[in-house]
Amino acid sequence: MANIDLIMPKMGESIIEATILKWLKKVGDTVEVDETILEIATDKVDSEIPSPVSGTIVEILYPENEVVAVGKSIAIIATEGEETSNNTPAPAVEKTPSPSTSSNGNGTHQPAIEKVAIAPAPALAVASKSSGDRFYSPLVRNIAAKENISQPELDQIPGTGSKGRVTKKDLMAYLSGGRTAAATTTTTMAPPASTTAPNTAAASTGGNVEIIEMDRMRKLIADHMVMSKHTSPHVTSFIEADVTNMVNWRNRVKGSFQEKYGEKITFTPMIIEAVVKALRDFPMVNVSVEGSKIIVKKDLNVGMAAALPSGNLIVPVIKNADHLNLVGITKAVNDLATRARNNQLKPQEIQGGTFTLTNVGTFGNVMGTPIINQPQVAIMAAGAIRKKPAVLETEYGDVIAIRQLMFLSLSYDHRVVDGFLGGSFLRRVGDYLEQFDDKQTI
Repeated sequence: MANIDLIMPKMGESIIEATILKWLKKVGDTVEVDETILEIATDKVDSEIPSPVSGTIVEILYPENEVVAVGKSIAIIATEGEETSNNTPAPAVEKTPSPSTSSNGNGTHQPAIEKVAIAPAPALAVASKSSGDRFYSPLVRNIAAKENISQPELDQIPGTGSKGRVTKKDLMAYLSGGRTAAATTTTTMAPPASTTAPNTAAASTGGNVEIIEMDRMRKLIADHMVMSKHTSPHVTSFIEADVTNMVNWRNRVKGSFQEKYGEKITFTPMIIEAVVKALRDFPMVNVSVEGSKIIVKKDLNVGMAAALPSGNLIVPVIKNADHLNLVGITKAVNDLATRARNNQLKPQEIQGGTFTLTNVGTFGNVMGTPIINQPQVAIMAAGAIRKKPAVLETEYGDVIAIRQLMFLSLSYDHRVVDGFLGGSFLRRVGDYLEQFDDKQTI
């Protein structure tokens, strides 16, 4: 018999706010534990937020399309026994509480909630709206930018979401069906000067150039990257590792591994296993910095960069990775990667990382210089594995042989990780990969 605050969850280490896309419940509705209440969007991913308790929604504190800081209460749920009202009109939308208060008759004051009736807008009217009064989620804007869809073209796409909002499904259907002639024309012909909005996202200027205004998602990404570079003096070290034994073992057992465990084994779990061993050997890489204090993390929580359908990246975290064997790591990697692609990650699954791995080899890149995922102090990139000639030392002398080689790079915070520590840690990861036991059974 209590009121429970529904809190805007933290969806990642550097995420400080999220946009409310759609309320799936209204004031007076009952909800069960883990039943979805609303959809939110960050600069990384759209996500559904479940109810932490069973009860009745008595107050919605922010309307749709509102940007809310992480940690703020966005709704109040009354558990069993609380008196609630279920006569709120369906089309009413609760706005953010104003500073003014009203008495409830017993001497206490409650924040006043203003209710405004919103009439459903015709679909055609919504489709013709400009970006000035039509909301687009960060995920939709990211896909549009990747596919070179200009703002005028985006405004013409019919939406099936709340109030005609264009969803990811709408945008993907539009792309797969081919762009309409009208929309294509919009992207190539500038409107008359008298009808051009002053804040148009894309506008041509003199010469063969185009100026594109960053959307909110891209601005957040830019801010996060600049913040990391400003916070940590980055240094990057490189090694090349001979992973022939690891490649040969995987090629030999991948069929039986999937048959036995129902999981495909990739190189990522094997690299994470080596990273975890090296973190045990060099615990001062598994730290964060707070002012002049070094916080040594006892848990080894390894983040893995996973690609989203939008082309963006998100970093789900394998918690206590040192407690898992290779099979356990494989299951965790596959599960997190699959649910990341389907936008099914839970907030707690993308936070709490202490070290990050990004496998740039999946993009065909041989090496990279990744930016540290704050507040961590190091991030490792694994490049593509390629066959190359290499010199081998044998009891009969040196020989040249075809080997499977891979570049590893480590970007680290030079405030607390110097070249000796960073280089030694990276070399140890390479040693564990090169010493992979290709005779082990599954």
